[in-house]
Amino acid sequence: MEPNLILIFGFVTVALLVVMTGVYFFMKAEATHKERRLELQARIEEAKAQQQLTANVSMENWEDRLRVVERIVTDPSANLAREIEDLHRLEAKPENAR
Repeated sequence: MEPNLILIFGFVTVALLVVMTGVYFFMKAEATHKERRLELQARIEEAKAQQQLTANVSMENWEDRLRVVERIVTDPSANLAREIEDLHRLEAKPENAR
């Protein structure tokens, strides 16, 4: 074989090795980045779901309180004081749970 041909072959081999190594590390970094992005998107979706659940529970509490107030307002009987005390007890329960 000709010495120049061996030199060219060696140069091409080294160049390919360098390029392929660079491509490998680039693809590995891209895959890591994509995986991290997917993890963050999953966390965002979980946080949104948790926030929605909390909002639903809060809305249910407000609806319960509104029902009690509606009963108090529309109740013509003398049970108004008892209903107000029941409302205060409902309000005190979440504070005791903390």
